[in-house]
Amino acid sequence: MFIRAYLRASTDDQDASRARADLESFAKERGQRIAAYYVENESGASLKRPELFRLLRDCGEGDVLLVEQVDRLSRLNGEDWDRLKDEIRRRGVRVVALDLPTSWAMLQPNGDELTERMMRAMNDMLLDMLAAIARKDYEDRRRRQAQGIAKAKAEGKYRGRKVDHEKHRNVRSLLDKGHSWSDIQRITGVSRSTIHRVNKARKAADAPA
Repeated sequence: MFIRAYLRASTDDQDASRARADLESFAKERGQRIAAYYVENESGASLKRPELFRLLRDCGEGDVLLVEQVDRLSRLNGEDWDRLKDEIRRRGVRVVALDLPTSWAMLQPNGDELTERMMRAMNDMLLDMLAAIARKDYEDRRRRQAQGIAKAKAEGKYRGRKVDHEKHRNVRSLLDKGHSWSDIQRITGVSRSTIHRVNKARKAADAPA
């Protein structure tokens, strides 16, 4: 059994690696070690998460996908959550989340098939519940954000999101050196949408007048 930790943040302004120490301590307290970390800055409301699916491809049956919270794994709508669950089940991966105590037993199976099946059923039910709560929280925050932006625009106060010019310069430099988008994500922690924007601006700047 290999434990593979997944760390995700929604935006480039957040540190996806922030929870690494907590995950390391959690595994160590249970006599386990984390074999690999998969870090990305992508929305949990989207299935377009290259590092998550690279983790799943690397997994063998019985391996553990470890996350700090269920919402790091999913803020998906019902249909996409079912698709992700099907992929996880197909590969025989066990999901363990620090905010889901019923999942902790997955790190140390006791060999009792009936007990393990009951624990898995209970864990799956609670995992579904937390994923649904995470989705509702995401939708509520998006609605409040849209209302706030609409109000600011009506009052002439909306200025949009600030651009991290230093981070954009780093991305451009890596693009100029021929690094792949996946490499740039791992090095800088930015999302693919940010790389796309920088690359688009780079091509426009380099185009002949």
